[in-house]
Formats: sequence, C-alpha cells, structure tokens
Amino acid sequence: MNSISKSAFPGKLTDADVADVVAQALPGANYSGKRVLLIVPDHTRTAPVGLMFKTIFQQIGGVTRELDVLVALGTHPPMSEEAVCGRLEISLDERRAKYARVRFFNHEWDNPAALREVGALTAQEVSELTGDLFSMAVPVEINRLVFNYDQIIIVGPVFPHEVVGFSGGNKYLFPGVGGPKILNFFHWLGAVVTNPMIIGSKWTPVRKVVDRAGALVKVNKLCFCMVVAPDKSLAGLFAGTPEAAWDAASELSRQVHIIYKDQPFHTVLSNMPPMYDDLWVAGKGMYKLEPVVADGGELIIYAPHVREISVTHGKVIEEIGYHCRDYFLQQWDQFQHHPWGVLAHSTHVRGIGAMENGIEKCRVRVTLATGISESVCRRINLGYRDPNTIRMEDFADRESEGVLLVPKAGEMLYRLKHPPAWQAGG
Repeated sequence: MNSISKSAFPGKLTDADVADVVAQALPGANYSGKRVLLIVPDHTRTAPVGLMFKTIFQQIGGVTRELDVLVALGTHPPMSEEAVCGRLEISLDERRAKYARVRFFNHEWDNPAALREVGALTAQEVSELTGDLFSMAVPVEINRLVFNYDQIIIVGPVFPHEVVGFSGGNKYLFPGVGGPKILNFFHWLGAVVTNPMIIGSKWTPVRKVVDRAGALVKVNKLCFCMVVAPDKSLAGLFAGTPEAAWDAASELSRQVHIIYKDQPFHTVLSNMPPMYDDLWVAGKGMYKLEPVVADGGELIIYAPHVREISVTHGKVIEEIGYHCRDYFLQQWDQFQHHPWGVLAHSTHVRGIGAMENGIEKCRVRVTLATGISESVCRRINLGYRDPNTIRMEDFADRESEGVLLVPKAGEMLYRLKHPPAWQAGG
C-alpha cells in the first residue's frame, strides 16, 4: 500500500482525522475473516494508543476472525490485564463486553518456547551494516505469535531514542517482540557508537540492523506511527510499511521533539513522570539531557517513586555498576559474558567518559534522587541526593545561571545549537 499520512504540527489531529487515516489504511472489505494482531507499546511511551485501538476495532473488529493485542515489552515486566486495559484506555466493563473477543498477550523475551528463529544476520551483513564495528553472525528470534495471524499491525509513537536514533517502525518488532540475541547485540552496538552520536539521528547503524532483521519476518506488516506533541496531542499519524511510516514520522519527530539550547548547563534536574517506574526506564532522564550538560556538571534524575534499579535486570546491574563505554571495552574479557543489553544501559546512564591510566573519568556526575538508598547508589557508581531535600521551585527559571529544570523529562531531546567536539565523535 502507498503511505498514508496526516500532519497538523503545530496544531493537532482530531479523532476524525485519525478515523480517516485508519479507514484508508484498513479497508473493511480486505479484512473479512482475517486474523489480525495489533502490536502496541507498554505504559512507558506517551501516545493515544487507546484512540488508535478503538478506532481500529471500530473499523475492522466487526469483520475480522480475530483481532488480538500483543504488548511489545522488550525486556520490560509483563502487564496485568487491568494495566493493558489502561494502556488501551478501556474500562474493565468494556473489556468484558464490547472487547471480550480480543485476547491480550504479553511478549516473553526470556521464554525460548515463545520465540521462533527466523534466520540470522551473517557476519558479512553485520560488518556492512555497522561500518565494520562488528563482524559476527547474529541469530534473529521473534515472538512466534506473529505467525498465527494473516497480518500484524504495529501501533506506536516515534521519539528520539538512545539506542536506535528514533523509535518506532520495526523497533516494535526488535526489541519490542524480539529475542535476547538480536536485542543484546544491537543495544551494545548503540552503546559502542555512544548515545550522543545515536540519539536524534535517523540512519544509524542500529536502525539499519533493526530494519534488516524486520525483513526476515515474512508476515504481512502494516504500521501506524504517531508523533505526539509535548501536550500529549497528536501532531501526526503515518500509515504504511514499518519502514515508510517510520521514515515519514521521524522527519516530523525531528521538528516536534528536539529542543535546542544556546549554552550548556552545570546543573540539570530531570523530573521523571510515574510511567518510568524503575531506573531501567527512568534512565531516559539522562539520555535525553546528556548533550546539554556542561563538562563537570551534574545531572539529577529526580524520581521519588522509583525504588528499583530494574525489576528484570537489577541483579546484573548491581554486579557491574554504571560505567562509561571505555570502562567495559578496556576490560572486555571481564565483562563480555554479561548481557550486552545491560552493559549498554549502564553506559547510557553513566554517559560519555574515558579510561586514563586505568582510572575511569566520566564527563558529568549522574545523581539519583529516588527511592533507591544512598548505599546502593554508591555501590553502583552513581551519586545520591535525598529526594525530600529537592524542591522543584529551587531549580525553576534559572537557565541564565546555568541551571535547567525539565518538568517532564524522558521524551524531549535537548541539544546545543553549537555542539562541542565530544558530540561530534565517539
């Protein structure tokens, strides 16, 4: 199908606009008796997923044989039925009545029985795609549920992203519903390139890997990419193949989701919303702000509600701590057997740094003001502040003094208008 889109930036799309795009992309006559699987993000992404679900159901739910939902968790914890209803913006009563026929599934990244290998990226392909950074075969596994349907429909937002450049498109397959081998590989690839060189860039090595892996999944795919404005309104909706819809949406995301600043800041307070419920996801408060923190400055991740490092990966993180990329690369024999995706997360949170005479020197200080204790923070190589001592008003309206408050951090990318040399290579 040809790409279908509506964009309203700097305005917003109406429900009628959404219904029009859905109707064009999903002609009811084409779905009679078909089995359709919707792949949607979990609660850690801001988007009107409920509007999309209900509009799609209204358009084809009455004619399909099956219309089910798979939550693209990546390695995030599973969601309860009540939580999935919240994500789809439906009540439990509606779930039991109007949507009773819809089945909900959580992705199971760590259950081999839930996965199917669809092929592998060869060493030569990986060398090509990564600009010779890596040369190794990478098996590609995906949730086997996708093969039970005539078509999968990916529904998700596009934002600047620390691993792939911009989220969306085939990223909802890998890592969304993919297996650990491909996931660990390309997360570490992104870490080796470094967050500042990846985030907010389109054709990154990781995007190329994700798209190549997506091509191995031989099922009919349609993708709705949403671009969500900071006020949560829908600025754009793009329908088409995962590649085409993402390509168009990421162009709009560049306009909507990147804020440019004139000078760096010595202190940045990243206030993390409740949807980031452990440090694994609240780390986005660093990823999106790292480019505007001054050398030697401090970035504070303020999230009093966060009490866990990671529900899924906490033990490994406590073992390895948070370090810059070169800390791991220079001691690769010691760390290569840990999950590469966890190593990548570690470097993204800790930021750019170097090893000098065996001593780690990171560019900025990263401080947690969370429910994680001071002793744990010190053990994992991060700073600590008691969140009860932080008052948001103390950080507000002080940009001229080098202090930046971000009231809702995690999705908007901050960049300098004139970036320094460390952001031009890595």
